Amino acid sequence: MNPVEIIRKKRSGEKLLREEMEFLVNGYVRGTIPDYQMSAFLMAVYFRGMDFEETSRLTEIMLSSGKVVDLSSIPGIKVDKHSTGGVGDKISLILAPLVAACGVPVPMISGRGLGHTGGTLDKLESIPGFRTDLSLDEYRKQMSEIGVVMIGQTDDLVPADRRMYSLRDVTATVESIPLIAASIMSKKLAEGADALVFDVKTGQGAFMEKYDEAVELAKTLVTIGNKFGKHTLSLITDMSQPLGCAVGNWVEVVEAIECLHGRGPSDLVELTCTLAGAMLMLGGRSSTIEHGIDESKNALESGRAYKKFLDLVSRQGGDLKYIENPEQYPYPKNSVDILSSGDGYVESINALEIGLACIELGAGRKKIRDKIDPNAGVVFKKKIGDPIQRGERVATIYADRREGISSAKSRIEGAIRYTASKPLARPLIVSKIEINSANPENVIVHPWGG
Repeated sequence: MNPVEIIRKKRSGEKLLREEMEFLVNGYVRGTIPDYQMSAFLMAVYFRGMDFEETSRLTEIMLSSGKVVDLSSIPGIKVDKHSTGGVGDKISLILAPLVAACGVPVPMISGRGLGHTGGTLDKLESIPGFRTDLSLDEYRKQMSEIGVVMIGQTDDLVPADRRMYSLRDVTATVESIPLIAASIMSKKLAEGADALVFDVKTGQGAFMEKYDEAVELAKTLVTIGNKFGKHTLSLITDMSQPLGCAVGNWVEVVEAIECLHGRGPSDLVELTCTLAGAMLMLGGRSSTIEHGIDESKNALESGRAYKKFLDLVSRQGGDLKYIENPEQYPYPKNSVDILSSGDGYVESINALEIGLACIELGAGRKKIRDKIDPNAGVVFKKKIGDPIQRGERVATIYADRREGISSAKSRIEGAIRYTASKPLARPLIVSKIEINSANPENVIVHPWGG
């Protein structure tokens, strides 16, 4: 086959055959298809899209590029969660040990930062010594012994997605429903989970900024999950401002630790416990999401979730000194305050601009081989709706390297708006999307709380 013809076919909006996609994807994994041709293919998909059949085929081909983990010997229903990417979204760090502490095994394969959003692996690797490169044997062993594991893709596990994921990050081809769905589902189907909960973001800081696009992605995810025999549901959640107060890597780990101690920001706690409630329901530990939320809050308040986090960090080589005493972590070499330019209330915080500013600081990548500055980030003292006075501190920038601080500061200042009257509160959780149990061919969209 000729890769140029396949790229041209998709560029023209035509439907690709399985054999054509296998030729491109498997060739890219083997190294016979170069980065520049895969980049062209990804861009063609970005602009022309794929129908559901093509997306399902792409998922299956990517899944088949490596091994699939069998966790059937581990008792219980294994449940994982995936977020489509957010700014300040450190939920996985809290959620995985929290759900495991409640008795539901959590096998979690995560990714690095993508576009303007942070990556769970980058956050975990800001913990000195923490290993995300466990072998599949180590992965299974840890799951059987402590019921939770958080790793990245191995050479054996979905190598197609591992390579394509990095390429999408630096070629502006992230915001594509078929590419997002195939990437997420190939990883989740390979990791050995029995059920999946998806946190699909919408708003300024989300890849799917428009609600209708977020719903389309959520429907695609649950439908693919159902096709492969997984019980799935999605929550559509708001990403119009950063989640929690910290955006970066180590600063988000610190906020996750605070949350595990029961002291987290209200929005972070609310969403974490809701997602945990959904996972506990799918895992058979709770009869409803609401009951699961109560169970998860109890696990936070009792300290069981924090203890499980310590087990997780210790088993994967992380230095517990910095978890138990975060103040001992090397302090950033540079810090700059962001001061309010207005009086009244914080009206909006553009999450996309905050994410891009953090990349300028070194918390994310512009090129595949860029090194992450674990100390880079921003911590907000004010959120939307909070009262503010001119000259009051809104946030603080942290970074070890000076380059990028000036442009990041300007970007963050421009991302925050003020108003004289208190703005209306936006719901954090917008809707729930799941397969119709009476008719698996249909997907139901429920307004949250409705």
